[in-house]
Amino acid sequence: MDTALPQSEVVFLVEEAPEGGLLARALGASIFTEADSLDELRTAVRDAVAAHFDEGTGPKVIRLHFVRDEVISA
Repeated sequence: MDTALPQSEVVFLVEEAPEGGLLARALGASIFTEADSLDELRTAVRDAVAAHFDEGTGPKVIRLHFVRDEVISA
């Protein structure tokens, strides 16, 4: 658990998992979670943030930043 002062927000990088589903990794905090769908990921991220921070010290906002790779032929 993190006992630091409250944060205004935590940002997660969200990527597609190679085996399917989505992976989310927090920037600046040791929080990682995964899920099969976007709706499940939202719930998993909220649960992971709540478990990581002590009551009253968690962020007010959770931001999901989606990263997508696109491969094109040269």
